[in-house]
Amino acid sequence: MEKILPGDSKSCSKVFFLFPPWISSDLRSHYLVSFYSFNLTSHMTLFLARGAVIKATLDTSSWPLIDALPSYGRGRELPGGRYMSLIHGNGIHDVIITGENGTIDGQGEVWWNMWRQRTLPFTRPNILELMHSKDIIISNVVFQNSPFWNIHPVYCSNVVVRNVTVLAPYDSPNTDGIDPDSSLNVCIEDCYISTGDDLVAVKSGWDEYGMAYARPSSGITIRRLTGSSPFAGIAVGSETSGGVENVLVESIHIYNTGIGIHIKTNSGRGGYIRNITVSGVNLSNVRKALRIAGDVGDHPDDMYNPNALPIVNGLTIKDVWGVDIQQPGSIDGIKNSPFTGVCLSNVKLNGDGTREVPWKCADVSGGALGVQPSPCTELTSISGLSFCTNAI
Repeated sequence: MEKILPGDSKSCSKVFFLFPPWISSDLRSHYLVSFYSFNLTSHMTLFLARGAVIKATLDTSSWPLIDALPSYGRGRELPGGRYMSLIHGNGIHDVIITGENGTIDGQGEVWWNMWRQRTLPFTRPNILELMHSKDIIISNVVFQNSPFWNIHPVYCSNVVVRNVTVLAPYDSPNTDGIDPDSSLNVCIEDCYISTGDDLVAVKSGWDEYGMAYARPSSGITIRRLTGSSPFAGIAVGSETSGGVENVLVESIHIYNTGIGIHIKTNSGRGGYIRNITVSGVNLSNVRKALRIAGDVGDHPDDMYNPNALPIVNGLTIKDVWGVDIQQPGSIDGIKNSPFTGVCLSNVKLNGDGTREVPWKCADVSGGALGVQPSPCTELTSISGLSFCTNAI
């Protein structure tokens, strides 16, 4: 992966600089380019110099449409196709998006208002979507005001997102930060994200379409991330029908957020969530520190099979510290498919000091060591404690 270095033009046959070298630095802050949507090609660098801005046009009427993702079967918001991302790549490789913290602005307000007013004809565009692509580096760029999700690598492999800032207003709908989706070997590190939805959400397809396409997300690393959101800091799901496994989350700071860690699925999803490790998490002013739930998310249509139950196994949450935590958390499995192998270790969550709010658990087994407030009884059996000791 590191054979391509950001800014190294020798690695690429095509290099695109937003500014010619003769444009002085004092003029760069007044220089921007507006786009409907454009495609990347293989072997290229998109470089945004300091002060550079790529802006999406405000004219939504001429925005191009593309087919629904096969693992979703339809647009995520509405039936039919979907609007193409502002920056799009399909089947490309050896691509770098980098710079001197230049900005890519999705100008999402017009799209958010259409969503609020229920006048959207199709699913909103992302800022950046890469499909069926590999060997990608995204670094030292600011993404802001996405109409929908910000960075969406789907059916990709060998993707690095590093030193990226993602911004959207707290009340902007569905503005997820980074959503690796049915992708392999993705590293997200040293990023700051503050948006209106999950900061990072690992996905792999939606109900019967995701099960049929069968492309898991695996080998996902998320580390040294800071941010806030009204929803989740780090999420897995809820679209996990192709399977999600081998996810490592470490050294995370989440503040002023709805849920710190949210692992979510639903009956009808099928698939699996397994071998997830979360460690070294600092939480501040968070409504609920941890939620693992089997009743989250809607369905694409009436064709889903409600008996397609997900398998959730092997979740380790350790070394978590929280202050001003309203609720420690809940773990609610599915009656006919209980969540198994859940380990909580060295999890210390402090509220406002007036009262201790208990954990809530159902249809789950595993163990808990060094957890405050005291864990639910489902995680305190002798066999569960033995399992948890071995797991960590």
